[in-house]
Amino acid sequence: MPAYRAPVKDTAFVLQSVVGLERYANLPGFAEATPDVVAAILEAGGKFCEDVLFPLNLSGDIEGCTRHADGSVTTPAGMKSAYDQFCEGGWGTLMADTAWGGQGLPYVVGTAFQEYLQSANMAFAMYPGLSEGAQAAIEVVGSEEQKAKWLPPMVAGRWTGTMNLTEPHCGTDLGLIRTRAAKNADGSYAITGTKIFISAGEHDLADNIVHLVLAKTEGAPDTVKGISLFIVPKLMVDDEGRFGARNAVSCGSIEHKMGIHANATCVMNYDGATGYMLGEEFKGLKAMFIMMNAARLGVGLQGLAQGEIAYQNAVAYAKDRRQGRSLTGVKDAEAKADTILVHPDVRRMLLDGRAFNEGARALILWGALQVDLAKKAATAEERELADDLISLLTPVIKGYCTDKGLEVAVTSQQVFGGHGYVREWGMEQFVRDARIAQIYEGTNGIQALDLVGRKLAMNGGRGLRAWLAMVREALAGSDDAALGFLKAPLEKALGDLEASTMWLMSNGMGNPDNAAAGATAYMHMMGIVALGHMWLVMAKASREALDAGASDAGFYEAKLITARYYAERFLPDTASLRARLEAGSATMMAMPADAF
Repeated sequence: MPAYRAPVKDTAFVLQSVVGLERYANLPGFAEATPDVVAAILEAGGKFCEDVLFPLNLSGDIEGCTRHADGSVTTPAGMKSAYDQFCEGGWGTLMADTAWGGQGLPYVVGTAFQEYLQSANMAFAMYPGLSEGAQAAIEVVGSEEQKAKWLPPMVAGRWTGTMNLTEPHCGTDLGLIRTRAAKNADGSYAITGTKIFISAGEHDLADNIVHLVLAKTEGAPDTVKGISLFIVPKLMVDDEGRFGARNAVSCGSIEHKMGIHANATCVMNYDGATGYMLGEEFKGLKAMFIMMNAARLGVGLQGLAQGEIAYQNAVAYAKDRRQGRSLTGVKDAEAKADTILVHPDVRRMLLDGRAFNEGARALILWGALQVDLAKKAATAEERELADDLISLLTPVIKGYCTDKGLEVAVTSQQVFGGHGYVREWGMEQFVRDARIAQIYEGTNGIQALDLVGRKLAMNGGRGLRAWLAMVREALAGSDDAALGFLKAPLEKALGDLEASTMWLMSNGMGNPDNAAAGATAYMHMMGIVALGHMWLVMAKASREALDAGASDAGFYEAKLITARYYAERFLPDTASLRARLEAGSATMMAMPADAF
């Protein structure tokens, strides 16, 4: 049977040595995030995920959700009780504004807890996760009346939220949506259409579900410029917060998916359902992107989370499973065989996972800090810088971290041999669950195009220049003698990335196919360098801790070994990625369509 332990110590190390949480105690919300409070959240949150959510992961995957004849949906056994405990513990309130019943803690602290949530039970985590995205959109663009009506019960978890974008005939190209909104005499709208792939669209966990739905009003331009956003509740609610009639929105069916079986992914039918415009007319896509950007960071976290739990189980198996003898001589003479941990190729798979997981954890938590600073930093310049950095790196976090997260899950499964293909060990579920993260909230190909086509040039390239300068500064501030093993390969990888950027500028403007053909390679290059930067910061902190006589020297020594492994085995990949990018699009586009 699989197991999970929240990596509390490693999270605490990142929050201290990479994020530097205590440096921001003067900012709103950070003062409350004292070391003791954060430690308590990590410990208690980790225990909740280990003891309450993880035991439901395998059983929920096997049972799945059930749609009934009346359109209602029942989640797997134990999910409702777990959700009630989640709400009672206030876990969904960590990052929410105190004005709506939240704790107002930094986004980075909530993100640390959410990693544990996603590892322990990704399908469960999606219910409150989608709701938090809906809350963010309402808080940013909603009227004061809408905020007061919808946010308190959503923050408390009594109501959940969804995002409704995709339709049967359109996904990425939302200008094609057909859902319509006809204005009623009272100022509300009648929403009619069908949405698909709606995560948490119908369930039995909460009393109400607040759907945020993209639709076009009568006479609106039939393009993305004509899209508006609407609040469409499952149950009507009066001004006193009392439930009225069931709205004309229903779950037509549940998708039969490859993974995340315990999350109800629904086809939602809107048959003249009552909705209320959220934000300005024709500004719906902009409002929905408030949810989308937050969701993309959360999906990147899912890549890490599935990589982490898969790695943990692969390590436990490798330490226990005995097959063959070490190539350099018997390691355990009292047993008939050595554990498979002695074999270099097994160690390769495990260290690939470890090096990615620890680097990605640092990058994602550092990115979450930028989300905080973009809103709360003391000066306009600091807020602008943070916003530039996270805007640039959001597609990298989503795209690279989910590509590598699946890869780690697959190689961890490989450690098990045939047992990894059998359900009871849990590994095949981790692979299946990780797979969706590359697809939803914008496929990873779209993330790469967003990076190359929009984010590099945004604000005249200001964000890219700032990030490159930050990596260069970290390199310049690193001691050659102590960190040269990482510094030199990172400098070379950064050089490959900078050269590729110049190549795109020279060859992508005249022929956009060149930029598109190299976009995924470029996204992976930036991901490798971004994790390399995080490893440089972590290696420096580890070296300093050892020099200061840290009591837990083994932790920091393992960090330095993993940093060296990353330098030797990950950073050289930028050279081959650069070669692929500079190959251009000619051969790729030369094949006639009928030859495929």
